Amino acid sequence: MFQQSRFSRFMREKTFGIKTLSVVAVSCLLGGLVTASGLNWTRTSAAQSPAAQEATSAPLPRITSLAPLAEKLTPSVVNIKVVKMEKVQFQFPGFPEGPFGDFFERFNNGRQLAPPEQRVQGSGSGVIISADGYILTNNHVVEGAKELRVTLADQRDFKAEIVGRDPKTDLAVVKIDGVNNLPAAEMGNSDALKVGDSVMAIGNPFGLNQTVTSGIVSAKGRIIGAGPYDDFIQTDASINPGNSGGPLINMNGEVVGINTAILPNGQGIGFAIPVNTAKPLIPQLVKNGEVTRGFIGVNIQSVTPEIAQAMKLGDHTGALVADVIPGSPAEKAGIQRGDLIVSYDGRAVRDSHELPAMVAGTPVGETARVTVLRDGSEKEMKLEVAKLPSEKTSEDDSPQKSNEKWGLMLRDVTPQVADEYSLKDGHGVLIAGVQPGSPADRASVRKGDVILEVNRKPVQSVEDVKKSIAHAGDSNSLLLLVRRNNATLFVPLTIS
Repeated sequence: MFQQSRFSRFMREKTFGIKTLSVVAVSCLLGGLVTASGLNWTRTSAAQSPAAQEATSAPLPRITSLAPLAEKLTPSVVNIKVVKMEKVQFQFPGFPEGPFGDFFERFNNGRQLAPPEQRVQGSGSGVIISADGYILTNNHVVEGAKELRVTLADQRDFKAEIVGRDPKTDLAVVKIDGVNNLPAAEMGNSDALKVGDSVMAIGNPFGLNQTVTSGIVSAKGRIIGAGPYDDFIQTDASINPGNSGGPLINMNGEVVGINTAILPNGQGIGFAIPVNTAKPLIPQLVKNGEVTRGFIGVNIQSVTPEIAQAMKLGDHTGALVADVIPGSPAEKAGIQRGDLIVSYDGRAVRDSHELPAMVAGTPVGETARVTVLRDGSEKEMKLEVAKLPSEKTSEDDSPQKSNEKWGLMLRDVTPQVADEYSLKDGHGVLIAGVQPGSPADRASVRKGDVILEVNRKPVQSVEDVKKSIAHAGDSNSLLLLVRRNNATLFVPLTIS
């Protein structure tokens, strides 16, 4: 419409335009002849720089509609209906405990009445990953399900079974039978995604089947506290309850993520599990129903500026080894506390949250190369990856001040103190209190932590700690190695 209106106006004013154009044309011709007489004749395209040529010859692609992608991908997205059994919360006063509890118990032959259960229905999304009926979704969608039903885009409805679940990554695989020609989605490469790339989400928010939304990749590598392998894609494509388990799709029509979480109080902030996290786990979930992860036996932490300064690490990044588990592959390979792991099996380790996923994805029994920075020099070691052990839940001396400026209250670990604080061994010095507002308090040192080292020197008594602090002189920084529950970590204390 804009181009047509200009042309019409031009035709209405053609008499004036033709006269004006004639004058301009003659002037340009004369000016061009004068200019050209003093210059070498050169083609315009040849005079452009290579960068300019590239810019003009390769314009950015223009996306006019997502309809072709939506039409192609929606048949691969399913609605998962879940039935769970949940205990009823009684609203009747005094039941099952209280004055009426005994009354009801007498009519139940003395047995304690358990709260009854009721059927609770929910729904989520999933994406078909094989023509014979395997579907990828979120673990939280199907966890605890008593019944599962899958509805396809063409409204066919099937009973489904859970094949495998992995709570640590919030992924699950379910299966429907009696089909062999389903439209399976193509898996992409989430590592190739860039912030700003266009993406599309398909799912069933609030039960509204086959809903398509679009946006961009807002960020990568987000840690939201969902589990030990946090590495989410953040997107502003609308994701709502019911979208969980549905695919995040790039502009090539490939699945690059599994939509899984939203910020309750945020608008336009959703998170998806990178598909590269899911791809190596799917075969294990299908075959074994669970995931077997690699294990090398180190407790690690990130390198803060304070730790980097205290340990003279410069601007190096990586995963700092806070402890090495006895008998583990890491100990056998020679990795030591204080080493900075900068590379694992040829891949750079930029932060501590990257290493667990790398190790977990390594097949058990495979040999991995680990590069560490120790005393300013890099060392490469080889170790055989073991299986990650099952998780276990852990849990007359008066306190003495080590130094006023650090705010620590300390106690020697006697057998009585070890029993009082449930300490498994008598090594180190117990932190019995932390002065509010002190450097120890600002560094999040806690009562019950056990100091194992001060400025990289082992300590066994309060006196050892005092000597180490005295040896540091007027330094405004102190590096502690503390044990907290079953974990060991470096804690830098600074005085600003």
